[in-house]
Amino acid sequence: MRTNTTSKQPRGRISRSAAITETLTARPAVSQTLTVLACILTITPMLAVTGCSKANAALKLPDTEVLVATPVQRDVPMQNEWVATTDGYVNAEIRPQVSGYIVKQDYKEGAFVHKGEIMFEIDPRPFQATLDRAKADLAQAEAQLGKSMIDVERDTPLAEKKAVPKEKLDNEIQAKLAAEAEVEACKATVERAELDLGWTKVTSLVDGVAGIAEVQMGNLVGPSVRLTAVSQVDPIKVYFPISEQEYLQAKHLSSTGQPMDLFDSAPELILADGTVYPHKGKILLTDRQVDPNTGTIRLVAAFPNPGNILRPGQYGRVRIQTSVSKDALLVPQSALQDLQGGYQVAVVGTDNKVSIRPVKAGEKVGTMWVINEGLKPGERVIVEGVGKVKDGTTVVPKPANIQAEGL
Repeated sequence: MRTNTTSKQPRGRISRSAAITETLTARPAVSQTLTVLACILTITPMLAVTGCSKANAALKLPDTEVLVATPVQRDVPMQNEWVATTDGYVNAEIRPQVSGYIVKQDYKEGAFVHKGEIMFEIDPRPFQATLDRAKADLAQAEAQLGKSMIDVERDTPLAEKKAVPKEKLDNEIQAKLAAEAEVEACKATVERAELDLGWTKVTSLVDGVAGIAEVQMGNLVGPSVRLTAVSQVDPIKVYFPISEQEYLQAKHLSSTGQPMDLFDSAPELILADGTVYPHKGKILLTDRQVDPNTGTIRLVAAFPNPGNILRPGQYGRVRIQTSVSKDALLVPQSALQDLQGGYQVAVVGTDNKVSIRPVKAGEKVGTMWVINEGLKPGERVIVEGVGKVKDGTTVVPKPANIQAEGL
């Protein structure tokens, strides 16, 4: 037992010593590891900085190329537009002259009809009977007149010889005059009956396009009933109101002191779909007064309408030249950018840097736009590539041939 106890103690001492020796031996390795890690952490940012610098140098952005043009300067006719409505040159309401029942419709709805063409027929039998009665009354009156004339011719020489009383001859003469008046009255009745019979055939009053029938077969109609309407649409009238100020501006004095009326120029008609009507019109008249409620005065123009393409009731816009802008500056529409209801252009300076500038745009002239304010003659305006630049951007400007683009 002593031997075992004594033998275990040296072993425990040897184990602690060995552990201490092992720990002391491992410390240099840990220190070396930490030193290596510190070096790596120190060198890595330096490498990263060096790499970014090389990448930036390799990714240098190319210069922005744009097309530029100088504003075109010339006299530009200024035009105004007004809302317009079309109407027939003549609008004829088709109403019957007599009362009766509709028995026939002779025209095709929506088709072109000629003046005097039969459109509706009213039952003619009552009017034919009235005419026959009037003719009979006329024949009776003519017979009575014949008898009176015979009496006067017979008794006139007898009265001169005092073979018959003078009073009798006087009565016969008055009877003859009454018979003549009766004949005239009967002739008038016959004429009226003939008119009524003729009016049973309702005809068109003008050449034009007929509307849809507003009655049907068998309807009882009279002079107060509208059957349809016929509109003469070639030429067609166009009505448009203008303000009092615009009216006065259009009628001004020329440089020679002579009054000028710019409404004498041929107006254009812009249809509801935005297309320009191919035929120009002519101002017919100006209304007699300014409407006190709206402060406008109405003008009437006439436009040729071959083929009856335009119809009454259409909406459009009338465009008329009202003034001339001297030495106006024009740029292509592609040069303008719409920004919150305003416009701006990109101007390239002498240092090839872009300056974004607000401008005041005027009238459109073809594919060009008049610039009233914000631009000077000779300045270079970006017409292509404006979306790629901003204020202060350096660009490579290249001239644009705006004439080749049809501008």
